[in-house]
Amino acid sequence: MMKTGKAFRVWQRNFTVYKKLYMSSIAFNFVEPVLYLVALGLGLGGFIKEINGVPYIKFIAPGLIASSSMFAVATECTYGTYIRMAHQKTFDAILATPVGIDDLIAGEVLWGATKSAFYGAIITLVIVLFGLVDSPLIILALPVLVMSGLIFAEISLIATALAPGIDSFSYFFTLLLTPSFLFSGIFFPLDTLPPLVAKIAFFTPLYHLVNICRAFASGSLYSVRWDVVWLLAAAGLLAPYPFRLMRRRMIK
Repeated sequence: MMKTGKAFRVWQRNFTVYKKLYMSSIAFNFVEPVLYLVALGLGLGGFIKEINGVPYIKFIAPGLIASSSMFAVATECTYGTYIRMAHQKTFDAILATPVGIDDLIAGEVLWGATKSAFYGAIITLVIVLFGLVDSPLIILALPVLVMSGLIFAEISLIATALAPGIDSFSYFFTLLLTPSFLFSGIFFPLDTLPPLVAKIAFFTPLYHLVNICRAFASGSLYSVRWDVVWLLAAAGLLAPYPFRLMRRRMIK
């Protein structure tokens, strides 16, 4: 049976380690979205002046908050979790304490959600400093990033539980996350694509997170209430599977 206090200790352990390595980690997750913002927002934005009446750089900026948080969680809960489990044997050491398997998995999920909010907050600060946000409602994106971080952590831990080896994560990133990144509405409206592609995109959490971040950046609140409901439902529906599959993986 999972105990919240023990799950927090796992989270605390990951946070303590992260504090020693955060500079290199921040550089990786920070530089890439800023490059997209500058290269596409300013470069491509020189040819595409506006989308739906919004300057192109302002159109893509909120979506980069969402994608940055997704990739931060996915990297942590795939490569990071796998290394702790299979190579460093950190999980074996933790499970030698009163912490149980469910506590350990819950701690990993919570840590993933924390990184989602942290990296999302960094990119939010960047686009605010660039003057690309029109409303203080963008602050409301942070609790949504925690919620979406739970989803991305759950999906990533499912991939970790099923991966035969660390090299297999290239399939997860290439076949699942990259298409989600490209077809979530960050760089162009999905109504320009075939209807089938738009329908598939609807079932990706990043699509809804992009909608929410963009709406909050522009000052709209109620237009994305169903996107928030979708994320809540997805987080709840996915929640049991990381525990079942990771438990099976570690016991095996």
